[in-house]
Amino acid sequence: MGRHEWNSTARRWRLTALLGVGLTALALVITLVNTVPGDRGSTAGTTPDGDKVHGTPVVPPGAAEPQVGWGFTHTQYSADEGGDKAVERVRAELADLGPVPQIQHIMGWGAGNPEPVKGRYDFSAMDRRMDFVRASEGIPVVTLCCAPDWMKGGEPGADNTDWSQHSLETAPERAHYKDFAKLAATVAKRYPDVRHFVVWNEFKGFWNDEQGRWDYEGYTELYNLVYKELKKVDEDIMVGGPYLVMNSVDPRQTHGVAEEPKGPWGRMDQRILDAFDHWNKNKAGADFVVVDGSSYTADDELLPDEFGATQKFTDVGKWLRERTGDLPLWWAEYYVEPGDSQDDRDDWSEAHRVAVQATGLMAMVRGGATSGFYWNPQKRGKKCAGCLWTSTELPDGGAGLPMLGLIGRFGEEFGPGTTYEKVSVAADDRPHVRVLADDKAVLVVNTLDRRTSAKVDGRRLDLAGYEVKWLKR
Repeated sequence: MGRHEWNSTARRWRLTALLGVGLTALALVITLVNTVPGDRGSTAGTTPDGDKVHGTPVVPPGAAEPQVGWGFTHTQYSADEGGDKAVERVRAELADLGPVPQIQHIMGWGAGNPEPVKGRYDFSAMDRRMDFVRASEGIPVVTLCCAPDWMKGGEPGADNTDWSQHSLETAPERAHYKDFAKLAATVAKRYPDVRHFVVWNEFKGFWNDEQGRWDYEGYTELYNLVYKELKKVDEDIMVGGPYLVMNSVDPRQTHGVAEEPKGPWGRMDQRILDAFDHWNKNKAGADFVVVDGSSYTADDELLPDEFGATQKFTDVGKWLRERTGDLPLWWAEYYVEPGDSQDDRDDWSEAHRVAVQATGLMAMVRGGATSGFYWNPQKRGKKCAGCLWTSTELPDGGAGLPMLGLIGRFGEEFGPGTTYEKVSVAADDRPHVRVLADDKAVLVVNTLDRRTSAKVDGRRLDLAGYEVKWLKR
């Protein structure tokens, strides 16, 4: 939600593009400021008309697939800055995990103002992030949010950029929808290796105060303009929306709630579902569907408990899939642990946190999702609950943390195209032992804070409290 902070072929082309190029060399190309990108598919350097293309302007062979698997989102602080050894340590760990999908926004969350003045671009900060994604052999995904100030009634110029939460959460004015769509096309041309684009973030700025509902007409109009512009750049670009927050409330609430989906975890805000239905009916097209949400209610209640609440991802996912048919379902963000305004996630141990996250991933899969992105709450200091790696600002930083291990392994074992299988489980605490399996691996989670034993897939296991265990089949 961002509320706490302002197949083998693909692998070969990424390795080829990076052959002989270290992070130091990659950093030399991030200084392309106020230039207009060239055409997709042109060679690196200067195009015939003198424009420059950043990075590796080689479109991967073959058509892009509309699903990318399980990864994470870069936020304000990430691994593209810090000590060289620490940055390299993270880069190597990510590369060892295989192609991990990584999202970067075009403005905010580590990126600067991409177009401080109409027609003049500054992608220096975003270039650095994209270089890191490439160097770590990741699958780059771009979220097209947020909008430069001059598109939303503010003053032009980099020095005038308003980085307040209110400004970032302001949508472009309708008169500038086409300007934003043009910016999206410019981004696509600059990073031709990006094959997946998400349009906007959480309907930010699209609330209709007068009617007390979402301005889904405005968002859909913006989405359609962006969709068409991206397809003009390359018809094989994958585009998705609407990136709505699937808010839920206490199950006892009756006003303003939908009949379905619902469960012990709560009931859905009808206004959210109305907005989704309008976009789904009136969209120009989509290659995948994107939503985000939390397992807890709008009042931060985990019902019936933190593990049971994850059933929401399954129930909401099934509701979405019923309406979107064959379109792959992505969770652009997913949360299982309420946090305060400073995102101090100190209440749970890391084992507890990883166990609930693993259960949430299982629930998303059971709801039909094939891709999901962990919102990485990275910080600069030593203390960073829920982070993926230790801060690269520290001399010994860049070391992978338990959450990175979970996401990396989950993506490796249960990527797009996985066929899931039933697995036998026998235990005195059967409801508290969760499993997910395909023909090669079984993920087992003990949701109790104490030891338990179980027989899973014919094997006797002793599980520590909140233990997450992987079995090979």
